Amino acid sequence: MKKISMSSSRLGLRLAACLLNISEARRKHIVENIANAALGKNGQKHPEVSVLNIFSDQNYNRSVITIVASIDELGNSILAACLEAFQSIDMQIQEGIHPCLGAVDLIPIYPLTDVGVEECGAVARSLAENLVRHVPGCSVFLFGEADLPEKRTLVQRRKQLGWFTRRDFSALEPDLGTAPARRCGLTGSSFFLDTFRTSLTVSPGNASSAASSDV
Repeated sequence: MKKISMSSSRLGLRLAACLLNISEARRKHIVENIANAALGKNGQKHPEVSVLNIFSDQNYNRSVITIVASIDELGNSILAACLEAFQSIDMQIQEGIHPCLGAVDLIPIYPLTDVGVEECGAVARSLAENLVRHVPGCSVFLFGEADLPEKRTLVQRRKQLGWFTRRDFSALEPDLGTAPARRCGLTGSSFFLDTFRTSLTVSPGNASSAASSDV
């Protein structure tokens, strides 16, 4: 487990957290670059964003980056980390015993202080839209509060996507973005004890993601 210090002790009162799961643990510098991207641009740390912890599993080849920020800044922080992951992790050569579909494989967003799950859902939806705008070929699949009006559950979407079986994804119709050429998945937000899964595929000309919220 790798810990890094908080970027600031002056976090705002309306806080939310993200446990960003990425499909990389064996290249320490890649993991830390992704974590640093969440903190700010050009070495300037945002006062309302902190990375509290990094946990890496070498066998899984998977790391969990714990990000805490004001609800207003969390989406931008996650987006920056995701974009860095897109550039750094090639899923065509990624190996690990943990099932995964993308460079960023899970984005759980949790309300902490004076924040509702609906707000976290709005952040997740905005994140999905920004990923589609910033990542060419990005595919987005929604669930929970972000999946309006259906609000399909994480279990439903995972079954539809064949997350554990890694079936052919080319026939899937994303909620946002283009049809995935190779892989796809989910992201989300909820109360603290719930879990959510996302997959962002990184390969030249093709990337897939998903964003959502659930209750």
